[in-house]
Amino acid sequence: MVGALAVADALMSMIGRWYSSQIGEGLIYDLRTLVFAHVQKQSIAFFTRTQTGALISRINSDVIGAQQAFTASLSGVVSNVVSLVLVGATMLILSWQITVVALILLPMFLIPTKWVGRKLQSLTRESFNLNAQMSSTMTERFNVSGAMLVTLYGQPEQEKESFRGRARKVADIGITMALLNRLFFIALTSVAAIATAFAYGIGGHLAISGTVTVGTLLAITALLARLYGPLTALSNVRIDVMTALVSFERVFEVLDLQPMVSDKPDAKVLDAKNPSIEFRGVGFHYPRAEEISLASLESTAKAETVQSGEVLKDLSFMAKSGTLTALVGPSGAGKTTISALLPRLYDVTAGSILIDGDDIRDVTLESLRNSIGVVMQDAHLFHETIAENLRYAKNDATHEEMQSACEAAQIWKLISSLPNGLETMVGERGHRLSGGEKQRLAIARLLLKSPSIVVLDEATAHLDSENEQLVQEALKDALKGRTSIVIAHRLSTVRDADQILVLDKGAIVERGTHDELVAQGGLYSDLYNRQDLAGTTNQDSSIHD
Repeated sequence: MVGALAVADALMSMIGRWYSSQIGEGLIYDLRTLVFAHVQKQSIAFFTRTQTGALISRINSDVIGAQQAFTASLSGVVSNVVSLVLVGATMLILSWQITVVALILLPMFLIPTKWVGRKLQSLTRESFNLNAQMSSTMTERFNVSGAMLVTLYGQPEQEKESFRGRARKVADIGITMALLNRLFFIALTSVAAIATAFAYGIGGHLAISGTVTVGTLLAITALLARLYGPLTALSNVRIDVMTALVSFERVFEVLDLQPMVSDKPDAKVLDAKNPSIEFRGVGFHYPRAEEISLASLESTAKAETVQSGEVLKDLSFMAKSGTLTALVGPSGAGKTTISALLPRLYDVTAGSILIDGDDIRDVTLESLRNSIGVVMQDAHLFHETIAENLRYAKNDATHEEMQSACEAAQIWKLISSLPNGLETMVGERGHRLSGGEKQRLAIARLLLKSPSIVVLDEATAHLDSENEQLVQEALKDALKGRTSIVIAHRLSTVRDADQILVLDKGAIVERGTHDELVAQGGLYSDLYNRQDLAGTTNQDSSIHD
């Protein structure tokens, strides 16, 4: 009988492990993809507050921690409960008296489980937080820009010591957790040993009195080892579950975040072929930190009790179909904020933005953003090939389409001279390319997307004269026939704009053409004359024919 139980126990253990692995791996797959998809839905405000490494830690380490504990716990529950039932039932059949004595100290298993579980839960949470901080440190320092900053400012030793301190804390926590687990094991085995001694005592008494046979006593003695093993394992399961809850809590904290910008239930698809754009009484202030992120994802974030002031105030203007509207003004005037509001990276806090008469909050985000092409001051490229970066705008772009876009963007000559052509890796953040080359590649990507609306946010601000000339030539094709909003630092680049809006402190203070604004002698004229005196207007080209 004992042999049969051993075989049944091994079989159930195998089945339990297979079943729990199936569920555990499915869990990690579902959770990881769910968190990744959910994070992608968050507004840009979320990413401005969140440490990338801490977020990656939630998607990777925390999900794996939850899965491992869950898998181990589930397999333990299935096999050990079955084993406990089989052994307990057999012992009851052989001698109910010895079985009752063997189980009388069962509540004693709960005392160390409860105390150790809470302590391990607290240490696990602290360990996860420290690991997230280290992940953030590595993410920031191990990219090209971060590594360059550390090297140029001569701080590698300081960085090493800072990292060493956090790693030491994690190691100390790990040692403490190992000692607690060992203490827990000793406590459980001690309780099991005491209970076994009681069972042996009563068993011996019953054997002497003839209530049970010697054979029955020997069988029960063999079964006792199989009784306390599952009981100890089930106590460990509770510990695993309590520590796994920390992982689940951290994962679901992210899943509970609601995106600040989302589709309405009845949102319609935007059909913007030759669109006009209207800003109608738009006001905007940036949200507070607690509205957009988690303090645990910000490391040193402090609660913000004061709401940011208004960035835009009662802003109204119309950009007609196929025209170019330029936004100029001093730093901090709100120009970039306007470029962020149009594709709904943020939502306005007052007024509305309309495309062809439709409030952009009433259309789907996908159709809105598919209609808008943006080239930022610092063009972002992924650490992939040129072709893969271009296809981010159009997944099925052919070689001919990419070549055509690159020729229009004045970048094909360079690409064709590279040994691997379009299959050349651009490096982290495109660091293998110059600033002008990255901008022209970004313009080629925009041309592949072929949007009806184009937004340029100081796309030529930090380029030398030669690269600026090439980029401006590329922009002529990019803007042709499209409704365009251009944020310009160099006023000479927007002299031929259909309208120029001059912003100051979040409001439009002047509007008109270049000649009209120069003649007015206001802020625009002052800015233009200053740049003229500084020698920044020595280029005759314009980004608009």
